[in-house]
Amino acid sequence: MGESNLSVTSDFTLMGLFSHSGPPLVLFSLVVTIFTVGLLGNAILLFLVCTDSRLHTPMYFLLSQLSLLDVGFPLVTIPKMAVDFLQGESSISFQGCGAQMFFLMLMGVSEGVVLSFMSYDRYVAVCHPLHYPLLMRRQVCLLMMRTSWLSGVLVACIQTSIILHFPYCASRAVDHFFCELPALLKLSCADTSAYDLALSISGVLILLLPLSLIATSYSQVLGAIFRMHSAEARHKAFTTCSSHIAVVGLFYGAAVFMYMVPGTYHSPQQDNVVSLFYSLVTPTLNPLIYSLRNREVRTALVKVLDRAGFRSKR
Repeated sequence: MGESNLSVTSDFTLMGLFSHSGPPLVLFSLVVTIFTVGLLGNAILLFLVCTDSRLHTPMYFLLSQLSLLDVGFPLVTIPKMAVDFLQGESSISFQGCGAQMFFLMLMGVSEGVVLSFMSYDRYVAVCHPLHYPLLMRRQVCLLMMRTSWLSGVLVACIQTSIILHFPYCASRAVDHFFCELPALLKLSCADTSAYDLALSISGVLILLLPLSLIATSYSQVLGAIFRMHSAEARHKAFTTCSSHIAVVGLFYGAAVFMYMVPGTYHSPQQDNVVSLFYSLVTPTLNPLIYSLRNREVRTALVKVLDRAGFRSKR
């Protein structure tokens, strides 16, 4: 009982990113720059979707949910890591560690569900365009939004409550730059084999179920695109869907590596790189992918910039 109580009162130490790297100041500056660019890019995309009436469509509504999640992802981890680096400390309380895991799982699961709904949206738009206003009406979009967030909350509550009930009575040094479930599980002095199995099974459901829906949707979409007679329509549909597929590949590639590949097959250094990729790099790339390859977003951005320039002259 004393050992179990210790896990509730003691802090963890985050070893993490800069302890395994070369010049820490260079990497720190790079991380902060990517973090700033990502927040700015997603904030601009959210602003454009909210203010431009031409972007008030189901596709951009789902895209705004993705941007909202991509704002939250790095905010959970990067500011804490930056403060620790500047202060020369790396500790995190037991409650803070639990909060990090909760919000990361919430946003990770929600983003996976949002990406699957975005693939369904493209499937309906390309394969059943006449039924699109009915199948993607406002009520359906709101239901998709609630489903994505509620699924994230449910999984995060279950996983966080389980992992925090394990006793942590040995080393309290987390070989990671934030509290992630696989890294924290290695520190438990209890037998976690049953939970490891349950985690693998839940990982299959949480990751592969949306991924299978995405694969099915885009296989149908690609088939429909190749059957189009208009080269312009085929190019427009392929450009939009290829952006979505790129985002899916970035997100799920890292997530599958972390949560479905057994921990014995990757090192803590690899975990740090992969986690940095899906918690910082991918959220930064998402708005760039959609903005640079989407005419409507570029047009809305140019309109806002022109308006701002006109007002500044006056």
